[in-house]
Amino acid sequence: GIIHHLTCPLFVFTLTKPAIFARETSCDCRAPHEKLTIAQARRGTPVDRPVRVYADGIFDLFHSGHARALMQAKNLFPNTYLIVGVCSDELTHKYKGFTVMTEIERYEALRHCRYVDEVLRDAPWTLTPEFLEKHKIDFVAHDDIPYSSAGSEDVYKHIKEAGMFVPTQRTEGISTSDLITRIVRDYDVYARRNLQRGYTAKELNVSYINEKKYRLQNQVDRMKEKVRTVEEKSKHFVYRVEEKSHDLIQKWEEKSREFIGNFLELFGPDGTWKQVFQERSGRMLSYALSPRESPCNSPPRELSPLRSPSPPSPPARWHNARPSPPTSPKGASASISSMSEGDEDEK
Repeated sequence: GIIHHLTCPLFVFTLTKPAIFARETSCDCRAPHEKLTIAQARRGTPVDRPVRVYADGIFDLFHSGHARALMQAKNLFPNTYLIVGVCSDELTHKYKGFTVMTEIERYEALRHCRYVDEVLRDAPWTLTPEFLEKHKIDFVAHDDIPYSSAGSEDVYKHIKEAGMFVPTQRTEGISTSDLITRIVRDYDVYARRNLQRGYTAKELNVSYINEKKYRLQNQVDRMKEKVRTVEEKSKHFVYRVEEKSHDLIQKWEEKSREFIGNFLELFGPDGTWKQVFQERSGRMLSYALSPRESPCNSPPRELSPLRSPSPPSPPARWHNARPSPPTSPKGASASISSMSEGDEDEK
């Protein structure tokens, strides 16, 4: 509980604001500074102050490998105050080589790492007892690989012998040298990239001939990209047309099956239309074969009292009378003979 109260405000401060710069005169730690062993520090003692851990380096092109090493250093003990020393450009160029980032840029990169509590600028290349005492450093954190430099096989040898060295693990696959190697290996790609982004050939230290070559290659790449874009759009359009055609064909097949089914249901061998036709044909045939007879005992029609009788027809005169047509051949001969007899009487 005590360790939590000691570390919590500092942790929040580290996450919300950049780490502070170390004072060049003296350490801010006011608690009695007694020498600790690693076992004591891991048990969480002393309770009245944090364990002060120092990690130094160049930190050029600050990357995840640097951050992981600092995370390990910060979590070595329950209550750790992490001081990070960053060497200046002068020392680095003298003992290691040219850097990509300036010392100011490297200082600022470390200040914004969440695991760092304090940044010490212009850190020494070799740690002396006086330096360790001045900054009240309990332990030094670094990877365990011997670091030969400045005429020494291992600049941390005396720290290890004093029992103040705590090893951290390197992150495989990434380092500042690896990043620089990638850039050098693909120099043409990055030169063309920056020319395309507006940097001048002078800023990139590129000759006139190489500048023209890179710009031509950029134009060729742009043309290829346009062609590739047109191809992708064409493929997408063709795919959409095929998809729509497939949908239309599928709908047409469904409608065709539905139409054929309805047609067969109506006009097929056992369809509705045949049944209707057969019923109507049978009804008409039955009417033709057996017509309906009028009833024999139907009552005679009586005149309606409201209707007046039709006037009698005038008597027909004899000379105007015309014989009614015979209803049979015998009747016809009889009428002819009577007519002949009448003629003879007149004579």
